[in-house]
Amino acid sequence: MHSLNVDLGDRSYPIHIGNGLLARAELFAPVVSGRTVMVCTNTTVGPLYADRLNATLREAGAKAVHTVTLPDGEEYKDWPTLQRVFDALLQHHCDRKTVLVALGGGVIGDMGGFAASAFMRGIPFIQVPTTLLSQVDSSVGGKTGINHPLGKNMIGAFYQPQLVITDIATLNTLPDRELSCGLAEIIKHGAIADTAYLDVVEQNMPALLNRDAELLALVVKRSCEIKADVVSKDEREGGLRAILNFGHTFGHAIEAGMGYGQWYHGEAVGCGMVIAAELCKRMGRLSAEESARLKKVVIQARLPAMPPKLGVNKFMELMAHDKKNDAGAIKYVLLNGLGKANTSPADEALVRQTLLELGAGD
Repeated sequence: MHSLNVDLGDRSYPIHIGNGLLARAELFAPVVSGRTVMVCTNTTVGPLYADRLNATLREAGAKAVHTVTLPDGEEYKDWPTLQRVFDALLQHHCDRKTVLVALGGGVIGDMGGFAASAFMRGIPFIQVPTTLLSQVDSSVGGKTGINHPLGKNMIGAFYQPQLVITDIATLNTLPDRELSCGLAEIIKHGAIADTAYLDVVEQNMPALLNRDAELLALVVKRSCEIKADVVSKDEREGGLRAILNFGHTFGHAIEAGMGYGQWYHGEAVGCGMVIAAELCKRMGRLSAEESARLKKVVIQARLPAMPPKLGVNKFMELMAHDKKNDAGAIKYVLLNGLGKANTSPADEALVRQTLLELGAGD
């Protein structure tokens, strides 16, 4: 088992990564012993892992364990579905000492965390991510929330978990498309902060796609280290943390423009990184070789590299709702060479030209 700590003072918490951790009651006990627990999961993950986890939580000393099961999909990351979590908490007479456990991918983690932040003005919660994307990204750092038709993750809160338990064995049931989505965030971490890590990912892409458990555990650990380091320096995205959104300005526009769930988050981010890299090349920030390399790695991960034909005007309209924007100006995460990211405005005409020439439509 690999363990690391997200250093946030009195909000610090451990991340444990390894095989078979859903059965390790001693890892959950410090948070759940003597408490009521509400497990929030979905219709895909629940039948696979909820019974196993619930048994472990009881073994860890939970005095009662309840489950709320939500429909699966990004399109359900909304107010009506979130309300079902509050309904379950109230129906089971949960209180401020209740622990909410989010068992699932990024949607469940974001919604469960947001519900925990708001119920009785805040109850403890545990992240148990079951997709590669959530294991390397969304389960770490305390961003929670739901989508709005005009923008992804526009309604939410910063709310840190008490604990993250990452069981690599859950990736054995992950569809190939979802595995590729997680690789998008892994590629992103290398592109923004660690070129040696990007080298490892690129060289071992076939093994990652074949679900080499030992390699996946090491990659998850390194991605979590990168994200934890950034989050510990900028918990609420006042500056540095925004670099974690490389590829996301374009990616979120794709998700919203296509309709949530049509393109998966990791697919949109993968394509968004290709667009951003091309923009950086045109701005003189990336060499042609670096831009081409990033596109090649994205394609190797079986992610789309061509934007959908939303139309340039639609792209610009959707990106205008990005949370990084400042006084109405779109701020992009750009690279000054691989491994070095920052936020910056970009000339609108150049962005439009880039999107048009990459095939985003008139």
